Amino acid sequence: MIELPFARDEYQHRLRRIRAEMAKRGLELLIVNDVANQHYITAYDGWSFYTPQVVLVTIEEEEPVWIGRAMDAAGGLLTAWMKPENVVGFPEDHVQRADRHPMDWIASWITQKGWGNRHIGIELEAYYFSPKAHARLVAGLPNAKWHDADLLVNWIRAIKTAPEIAYLRKASALAEAAVTRAYEVIAPGVRECDAIAAIQAAQVAGSPDFAGDITALPPTILGGENASAPHVMWSDRRFGDNETIALELAGVCRRYAAGLARTMQLGKTPTRVSDTATAVIEGMDAVLGAVRPGTTAEAVEGAWRKVIERHGLKKESRIGYSIGVAYPPDWGEHTISLRPGDKTVLAPGNVLHSILGMWMDGWGIEVSETILVTEAGHETLTRFPREIHVKA
Repeated sequence: MIELPFARDEYQHRLRRIRAEMAKRGLELLIVNDVANQHYITAYDGWSFYTPQVVLVTIEEEEPVWIGRAMDAAGGLLTAWMKPENVVGFPEDHVQRADRHPMDWIASWITQKGWGNRHIGIELEAYYFSPKAHARLVAGLPNAKWHDADLLVNWIRAIKTAPEIAYLRKASALAEAAVTRAYEVIAPGVRECDAIAAIQAAQVAGSPDFAGDITALPPTILGGENASAPHVMWSDRRFGDNETIALELAGVCRRYAAGLARTMQLGKTPTRVSDTATAVIEGMDAVLGAVRPGTTAEAVEGAWRKVIERHGLKKESRIGYSIGVAYPPDWGEHTISLRPGDKTVLAPGNVLHSILGMWMDGWGIEVSETILVTEAGHETLTRFPREIHVKA
């Protein structure tokens, strides 16, 4: 068995919190479709979610149940913390067949357990849970009472324990290694793909003491006019002279992600770039000054907005979100957002990735920090100079 990320007590603590919330909502069974939530509950870790995969949590059973493709049940026995009978594989003849679906089999299995007529909560907004999968599951459980349980687990994840924070510290070190490597390799004439290869090596092997995981969001390096759009992918394009380059990178350790965005300049820094960077860095100081227990998410964003308005700038998108366990295609937890209208009160154990990206007409810059809310205020887990890195 592969070493568990956490002691079993940690998983049992999570389940107690999940069941307490289920009880409040009158749920007897929870069907978990979000892959990050599945890992959070069971420790199961495998690239198997391209076929339907669920975790079941009942109100009374001590352990959850993982159900996935039969060939991947072996991975469950290696990585999950539950007893073997709670790792279940659906038959191979249900994989990618037009005449049957894995959810048909899963619904039948749930019925055989005597859970088919329960009040069932289900995550409806999970990336790898298709409309067809939901339709077949509902059809196979005609006596169930269905309830939308989106974000039930996510909100519990929003408060990190000390062992989780330890992984986030390691992830932050890998993020710093990735940005350091980007600064070293990016230069005029270098292909974007070659820079990405070096950055990914640092993300995976940037520490001699622990391994980095695949990042839930691929590394982003935006040079020249590409920096006006936040999510353009790399190519064999070569960096040019006097380009401003926005970097949005991450480190991930045991699936815990820490983001780190920085900006570098090849050649002389244009005045518009340096002026905007001054405003953004001042804005980050304001964000950090506002982050503490008892402050609302919208108040943190408001502190930033006051700064950039004073500089004559405007940003429509949110400036941060809760971060933690992450699988592709996203590293956000989909709960706390630093934006107007989010009245979530910050609490010790929240971890936020505040990303201050300014995507302008034909250019852009980015600065971010991964921030832990503490009893006393906050701590930046990523500690790296925020100024534009100029490479002559």
